[in-house]
Amino acid sequence: MLAKLSRDLPEGDGLLYEPKWDGFRCIVFRDGHEVTLGSRNEKPMDRYFPELCDSLRTNLPDRCVVDGEIVIATDHGLDFDALQMRIHPAESRVKKLSAEIPSSFVAFDLLALDDTDLREEPFATRRAQLEKMGKKFKPPVYVTPLTDDVTLAGNWFERFEGAGLDGVVVKRKDLHYCEDQRVMLKVKHQRTCDCVVAGFRWHKSGGVIGSLLLGLYDGDGNLHHVGVAGAFTMARRKELVDELEPYRENALDGHPWAEWVEAMTASGGRMPGGLSRWSQGKDMSWEPLRPELVCEVSYEHMQGDRFRHAAHFQHWRPDRDPKSCTYDQLEVVVPSELADVFGA
Repeated sequence: MLAKLSRDLPEGDGLLYEPKWDGFRCIVFRDGHEVTLGSRNEKPMDRYFPELCDSLRTNLPDRCVVDGEIVIATDHGLDFDALQMRIHPAESRVKKLSAEIPSSFVAFDLLALDDTDLREEPFATRRAQLEKMGKKFKPPVYVTPLTDDVTLAGNWFERFEGAGLDGVVVKRKDLHYCEDQRVMLKVKHQRTCDCVVAGFRWHKSGGVIGSLLLGLYDGDGNLHHVGVAGAFTMARRKELVDELEPYRENALDGHPWAEWVEAMTASGGRMPGGLSRWSQGKDMSWEPLRPELVCEVSYEHMQGDRFRHAAHFQHWRPDRDPKSCTYDQLEVVVPSELADVFGA
C-alpha cells in the first residue's frame, strides 16, 4: 500500500498519524522458522539482514505478515547511508556489516495473523492487533508510534526530523489494505535553496536535458556536488538545451570537478555519481558547465552533505553570485534522539 504526497497536514475525524521512517520499506512473512523480508519490488532482502531475521523469529508470532520499515538506528538518529551499505553481493561483507551496523525493524501494519487474512479489516482493527502483539516485542523490533491528535502529529513533524525521520504518514481508521494504491498520505518537509549548476546529464531519450548537477560551496571555497534536479516536462527539457548551451564552451577550463573527468579518461575509474550497484546499469555520465548559473530548487531534507532525494527546479536566479551559494543557507535541524520517537 502506497502514499501520495501532501504538503499540508490534514485534520478531521477518523484520521491517524504516524512518523515517517527513512529506511527500506519491507513486508515480513513468517511461517515457523522461515522468515522472508520482501522489498517494495517484491525481491527478498533476508540475505542482506540475517541478524534481523533472527530477531523477527524471536519477536513475531509463528505465522504472520507484517508491514514496516528496515532502518539503521544510531546514537545520532537514522543512518540511511549505512543502510545502503548493507545491500552487498559478498556474503562475507554482509556478515561483517550485520555485526558492525545491525538493523532494526519498525512495524506499522499487520496484514495476516495465523490463518486470518486481515487486509479487508479496517486499519484501526489491524493496528489494535499489532499493538497487542507488539507488547512482547523487544529491540530491535518495534511498533511505530501513532496518534489521532493532529497537534501532536504536527509536533512530531517538526521535532522528529532531527532523529532522521522525514515527515508524517496519515491513514484513515477505516482504511483497508489496498496493494499498489496510493491511499495513504505522506506529509514531508520541503525547503528551498540556491545552488550552482555545474553540469548536466542527457535524457535517456537523447538530445534533451535529463537532469542538472547541483553544487554548494563550503567555507573553504570548494564546490561540492550535492545532488541533481530533474523531473522536467519534455518541452522544458528541450528548452534547457538552448539555455545551457552558452555555458558548455570551455567548461572544463578551471572547472572545480575537472579531476572527475580526468580520472575517468586516464584510468577508466568511476567518478562520483557514476555507475555503481545503486544505479542499476543507468548511464550516469555527465557533461560540465561553467559554474556561473544559479537556480533555486526545492528539497525535502539533507542526507549528510547532499540532498536525500532529487531536488525540484523552481527557477533561475540571475541575481545571485554563484560564490554566494553556500551550505550556510541551509536550515540546521536540531538533533533529536530516537528514544524520543519511541517515547511518544
